Amino acid sequence: MYPIQLKRLPGNEDIELPRQMSEWAAGFDLHAAVSEPVALESGERKLIPTGFAMAMPKELEAQIRPRSGLAYKHGITCLNSPGTIDADYRGEVKVLLVNLGQEAFIIERGERIAQMVFQRVPQVVFEEVSELTDTSRGAGGFGHTGK
Repeated sequence: MYPIQLKRLPGNEDIELPRQMSEWAAGFDLHAAVSEPVALESGERKLIPTGFAMAMPKELEAQIRPRSGLAYKHGITCLNSPGTIDADYRGEVKVLLVNLGQEAFIIERGERIAQMVFQRVPQVVFEEVSELTDTSRGAGGFGHTGK
């Protein structure tokens, strides 16, 4: 278990804090803390506040991901997905939404807009070398393994 501290920001007492919507859900739903309804036009992107900030152990990152229902039904998804919240960030968690649908989408206060999933961050050390170990793939990149 990793302790996550949540701080509700002033004026957002009515906004739910992140929570899992089912017993085994990987993600914690995030709610819009907009002061009034926000129209997200087709092709438009907006940064939507959630009304809370948090602190987490340095071994973790929080990833912001789309909600599948919003994506399927309305074409609403997250840009920079998954978005990363680093363990040392203490500002308000915000969600960068984009409307890939054909119609405007209205974001209401308290609406579930995204989900947050926590991941462990491995500690790595870079080592500069003059040659890399060889593999059968080598430098084959995009499309290298076929259709």
